[in-house]
Amino acid sequence: MRGTKAPQSSMICLVSPESRIPERHPLRAVKQLVDAALKDLAPVFEGMYSNVGRPSIPPESLLKATLLMALFSVRSDRMFCSQLSYNLLFRWFLDMDMTEDAFHPTTFTKNRERLMDHDVAREFFALVVGQAKAAGLMSSEHFSVDGTLIEAWASLKSFKRKDESVEEKPPVEEKPPVEDAKNPTVDFHGEKRGNETHASTTDPEARLARKGNGKEAKLSYAQHVLMENRNGLIVDMCITHAHGRAEVEAAYMMLERNDPTRSRRTVAADKGYDTRDFVEGCRRIGVTPHVAMNTGRSGGSAIDGRTSRHEGYLLSQRFRKRIEEIFGWEKTVANYRKTRFRGKQRNEMASLLIGAAYNLLRMAKLLLPIA
Repeated sequence: MRGTKAPQSSMICLVSPESRIPERHPLRAVKQLVDAALKDLAPVFEGMYSNVGRPSIPPESLLKATLLMALFSVRSDRMFCSQLSYNLLFRWFLDMDMTEDAFHPTTFTKNRERLMDHDVAREFFALVVGQAKAAGLMSSEHFSVDGTLIEAWASLKSFKRKDESVEEKPPVEEKPPVEDAKNPTVDFHGEKRGNETHASTTDPEARLARKGNGKEAKLSYAQHVLMENRNGLIVDMCITHAHGRAEVEAAYMMLERNDPTRSRRTVAADKGYDTRDFVEGCRRIGVTPHVAMNTGRSGGSAIDGRTSRHEGYLLSQRFRKRIEEIFGWEKTVANYRKTRFRGKQRNEMASLLIGAAYNLLRMAKLLLPIA
């Protein structure tokens, strides 16, 4: 029998948000892990705020909101606050009732500086990594490392000479058309531009870089990830200025600060890391470099048969490709192909929270019991 819609809707509804979320929804496990980590951060939050004045939006809610933006591809603070007004799942995750007003988008802006000053993102990411280690989801012996470029929130038109008094080309006398006054056409042909002589007026910390030969150069930041090879979870990550040595220097730094006392570890990487200083530096700190051999470089590969003949080398080369899944997820799902923030510190905070969201989602699936 065909159903019909009731002409009068219910005026009073008693519905618990908890009852509307499926029992096997992956966000349930994510919420448990996040709440446990935030509970450990309570002393840090206490030191961030004064004991007098009006109560602020809880910093726990701001961090959880940032995770939701990464998990559900919400591209801006304003869009998230708009969805928070009607999205029952978001309200349940933030422990908000149905009558509580959504917070204003400027709440993120005003509190982001405070979170950066206390390095909350790094602390939270470390707690998530600690949860994965306690659950036995992370390898302590076999790792992979790689880097990628994150496009900066700045146009190439903002990349101008640091010394504005120096002119490489004579000034153009004719004025741009009226319809192009706010965004004039700029001809860069014949002008030599580099990071030594030029800087972006929008984001001075961004650097002009390209991923490889034949690729276009863009204002970018370099993001680096250290992944364990058992389940493809992120062990460490950082943001640096984009330059030719950024990947090798960041990889060595992350390896040094992650369990440097272990006597036997391996790290897999692509051909870009096949350099003498990186290979020798890894061996000095007790790490066996399972780096892809770049036989086409001058002087030959820094990896020889003593390393490549073992079966573990081949396994590392196979598993290291999973690190591309991390970059693919953050650039598509988490909308981090191009950053929304200016400055290295803000981008590192965003990167760490996106990395924490990726780990939490992976951990929730790995810990979910099989029906």
